[in-house]
Amino acid sequence: MFSAKKRLNKAYKEAKIISFDNSSKFILFSDCHRGDNSFADDFANNRNIYFHALKQYYQEGFTYIELGDGDELWENLNFSSLLHAHKNVYLLMKQFHDDNRLHLIWGNHDMVYKSDAYVKKHLHAYFDPKTGKNEPLFTDLKYNEAVILNHCDTNQQLFLTHGHQADWWNYIFWKWSRFMVRVLWKPLNVMGIADPTSPAKNYKELIKVEKRTKKWITENNNLLTVVGHTHRPRFPEPGDIAFFNDGSCVHPRSITGMEIENGCISLIKWQINTNDEGVLQIVRHLLEGPIPLEDYKTD
Repeated sequence: MFSAKKRLNKAYKEAKIISFDNSSKFILFSDCHRGDNSFADDFANNRNIYFHALKQYYQEGFTYIELGDGDELWENLNFSSLLHAHKNVYLLMKQFHDDNRLHLIWGNHDMVYKSDAYVKKHLHAYFDPKTGKNEPLFTDLKYNEAVILNHCDTNQQLFLTHGHQADWWNYIFWKWSRFMVRVLWKPLNVMGIADPTSPAKNYKELIKVEKRTKKWITENNNLLTVVGHTHRPRFPEPGDIAFFNDGSCVHPRSITGMEIENGCISLIKWQINTNDEGVLQIVRHLLEGPIPLEDYKTD
C-alpha cells in the first residue's frame, strides 16, 4: 500500500456513509492535538476558544465531525493524561456522542484508534475520583478512516478524511514517526524547534501532499473532499479542484474549521478579540463562503 491513490481509494471504499439534507448542520474540525497541558501541548493555548466554539455548536444542534489528529498520542503515551488535562472538552464531546451527533476520524497522530479494541479499552469509560467508580464516556464509539456525507436529494457526496493517506511517511511509517517524536522532537518542541517530518511545518512536504490529494480528486470526477493534516486552510472556488482543508485548532491564538449548513459550506475562524470596552471575547469570523454545495457538483 505504498500508493497514495490506493490508500485514498481504500479509505473511500470503507468510509462510513452519513445521509444528510439541506436542514443538516455539521461542524468540521481537525488537528486539535489535544495533549497533557504541558509546555509541549499545542492545544492548550486555544482550549478555551475551542471549548466555547464547540459548546455553541452543540447548543445550535450541529453534528461534530473530527477529521483526525484530535488527540496527540505521539507525544503522549495514553489517553488518560489527555482526559485529565482537558476533561471539560471530553465531557462536552460526550454530550455530542450521547445525542448521536459525534463522528470521529483517526489521523496519523491518533492512528491507534483504528483498533476497536484500543478504543473500547481506553475511551469507553473513565475512573471518576468523585464517585470512586468507572463512569461511561464514549460508549460504543467507533473511529473511522473516512466519512462520506451523501445528500438525500441530490446524491452529491462529500468525502471527509484526515489526508495523511497522501503522506506515505506518516501513513506507512507512523510508528517510526511516533517514536522519533516521543524521543527527539517532543523535548525540542518545548524549546521551540519544529519537527521537520511534519507537513504542517515543512512547506515542501506540504506541497507534495496537497498535489497527490488534488490528483486523486481530479481522477474521481472532482469529488468534493475535505481533509486536515497539513494545517493549511483551503477553500476553492466552484470550478476549481474541489480540495478543501479545514485548517487546525493549533494556529497561534485561533482555530479554523468548516461549517455545512443550509446546503452550503463555509470556512470559519474563532479567536479572542477585544471589544470597544476593552473586554476580551471569543468571536466567530467568516473567512470564506457560504457557497452552495451544489455549485461543486459534477455529473
